[in-house]
Amino acid sequence: MATVLPRALAIVLVPLYVEVLGTAEYGVYASLMAFLILGNVLLSYGMETAFFRFVNKHSDQRNQVQATALTSLTVSTILFLAVFLGFRESLGAFLEFKTAYVTYGILILALDALCVLPFAWYRVHERPTTYAVIKILNVFINLGLNLFFFLVLPRWAAANPASIWESWYHPNDMVAYVFIANLIASAITIGMVLPIYFKIGFSFNRKIWRSMLAYGFPVLVAGIAFSINEAFDKILLKYLLPKDIAESEVGVYAACYKLGVFMTLFATAFRLGIEPFFFNHAGTANAKQTYATITKYFTILGSAILLFVVVYIDVFKRILIPDSAYWEALGIVPLILLANLCLGIYHNFSVWYKVTDRTRFGAYISLFGAGVTLLLNFVLIPFYSYHGSAVATLAAYGSMMVLSYYFGQRHYAVPYNITRIAGFGLLSTALAALAFYVFDGNLWVGTALLLIFLLVVYFSERTELKRILKR
Repeated sequence: MATVLPRALAIVLVPLYVEVLGTAEYGVYASLMAFLILGNVLLSYGMETAFFRFVNKHSDQRNQVQATALTSLTVSTILFLAVFLGFRESLGAFLEFKTAYVTYGILILALDALCVLPFAWYRVHERPTTYAVIKILNVFINLGLNLFFFLVLPRWAAANPASIWESWYHPNDMVAYVFIANLIASAITIGMVLPIYFKIGFSFNRKIWRSMLAYGFPVLVAGIAFSINEAFDKILLKYLLPKDIAESEVGVYAACYKLGVFMTLFATAFRLGIEPFFFNHAGTANAKQTYATITKYFTILGSAILLFVVVYIDVFKRILIPDSAYWEALGIVPLILLANLCLGIYHNFSVWYKVTDRTRFGAYISLFGAGVTLLLNFVLIPFYSYHGSAVATLAAYGSMMVLSYYFGQRHYAVPYNITRIAGFGLLSTALAALAFYVFDGNLWVGTALLLIFLLVVYFSERTELKRILKR
């Protein structure tokens, strides 16, 4: 819940944003949030993962490990604040954002970085309830503030002229409220985790710190690669397209991109539940066959979600993106859904390097995907705008999926039924293409195509499904 709810919040707020913000304002929000994704990775620099490893590896020095990690992140965050706040005007001019937006972004990054170690502490010390409650409260505070700024404040300002509410209300700069809501939620969160700072305390062991940095560096590299794959398309669209259309193009692309979150939510929830299972069963006799079966059914479920969202996209667009000005980018949705399905399959295939302690391959594959993302965005955006970005995303995640399968079969061969996995994926993709591009979203035809897919799955898998359900 603590991981999925923030992603769900991104979906819930889309209708509110597209109703109030213009496409250009939404583009500003989307591109700055893309920078924040990269900033979060850089400011934590792999220290969270190193914290988990070293607290368990050096149990006799647990207090020193905790205090050293906390001191490192606190000092680096303060230095970041001092440097970047001092140059926020120059940074805003360089990045082509208002200085106020850059300031909000810097403060949000700093507050979130200061929460990294406390949240890691809750996980290490098996305090999942506290961890989840604080994370979920952050989501609801953010949601509540957005509802206040976008729905309540305008009414109070109109009803009470010359009041404090009117002085707070700036109808020509509504996107600022998105960042202010996020900033307040982050500030309240740091207040809730502050007791952990007093519990751990500050001290510094240079030897431990250098070892933690060395351990966390590959994680940092993989995180940068991941952020490039996830967010850099919005950044590159902003700077590679003509200035008079760039922010609007980013806005419509980012809004329609959100429809791919259905697949992301499914894949994220599945991965959170299945990764502990993968590790727990690594030593069992039938582990590889179990991994193969799980991956096949993940693909079936993901393929069904892809087809379902595409078939009923006209329904979803009216609920989540009620402003028709954004609908011009709906053509990217099937590509983004398929890309996220490939990413989910990649995470299933990646079990081989996790259970064999070859995690460096994860960094290598992510870096390759990041290279594909950057190269294709630079090549395609000038000609095809956000359609090129969608193709780049699919190519990046698709290539990562293929590479993980290839290397996995060489180092830890799992007997995946590639014929069935590829067959269901291709069938779903073909039916989705028919529903969207040929029959132009006809609900009756689309529903029939969805039923055809489900019948094919049933008759292909009915024997094994009956066996599983009997357990």
